[in-house]
Amino acid sequence: MSITEGFAPYGDYKTWYRVTGDLTSGKPPLIVAHGGPGCTHDYVDSFKDIAATGRAVVHYDQVGNGKSTHLPEKGGDFWTVAFFKAELHNLIDHLGIRSGYCLLGQSWGGMLGAEFAVDRPEGLKALIIANSPAAMVTWISEANRLRDELPADVQATLLRHEQAQTTGSAEYKAATDVFNERHVCRVVPMPPEVKRTFHAIDADPTVYHTMSGPNEFHVIGTMKDWSIVGRLSTISVPTLLISGRYDEATEACVMPYSQEIPDVRWRIFEESSHMPHVEERAACMAEVSAFLDKKAS
Repeated sequence: MSITEGFAPYGDYKTWYRVTGDLTSGKPPLIVAHGGPGCTHDYVDSFKDIAATGRAVVHYDQVGNGKSTHLPEKGGDFWTVAFFKAELHNLIDHLGIRSGYCLLGQSWGGMLGAEFAVDRPEGLKALIIANSPAAMVTWISEANRLRDELPADVQATLLRHEQAQTTGSAEYKAATDVFNERHVCRVVPMPPEVKRTFHAIDADPTVYHTMSGPNEFHVIGTMKDWSIVGRLSTISVPTLLISGRYDEATEACVMPYSQEIPDVRWRIFEESSHMPHVEERAACMAEVSAFLDKKAS
């Protein structure tokens, strides 16, 4: 199977991308938008499995991350939803697939995908929103609920460092790992491709810290008030929702997508948290492939 890599010029910046399979196969290719904001494509690498069905799969690193242009000097006024939507449009046109493509967004990528899809963009054939909240206020309240279920000593450690503004300490990160092993990725030890993404965030946390915060549940960045609730009814393509039973993106977080998008189905993976594509890889790929073959062949 062919694998090609390249860079899409995006203004003064470059977006790295990789295509697995043949963009001219006849099936609309699947674009995979990673989460964060501020992660990399590595942890969602498994979606390349979809290419075995004859549908090309496009991974990319959003600007600020991974192999794309890094801009550690930029602040909150630069890292916006509009910036990343425009980057996605630019990538689609660079690849020459405007006539037909599908989009899968995981976590923040699903939030971005929803923002993209409500505009009814030309060429979008199907949408997959994986492990994504529809409103950050719900994400934060649910994260606090899940946090309250952690061991008391872990909770105390988290709170102590947050109050002291020492969230970069090793002790705080160790306490964060307890939450992550319950609600982010339940495969322990963490798979190599997931580790690569976390290491990349540590190496350059600009986007993650600016838009989100120091971790998944202490959200103090520019996205803390984001919501797409009340705007989802304009999504006009078939949509698949994915979440895990132990997901930090709880059912309450995902529910508005199910309630508002006209043509939608929702699959909850019973043995997964935030990464069914890693935790139940084969079942997740089968679900996505079947949906796409039915809705976007």
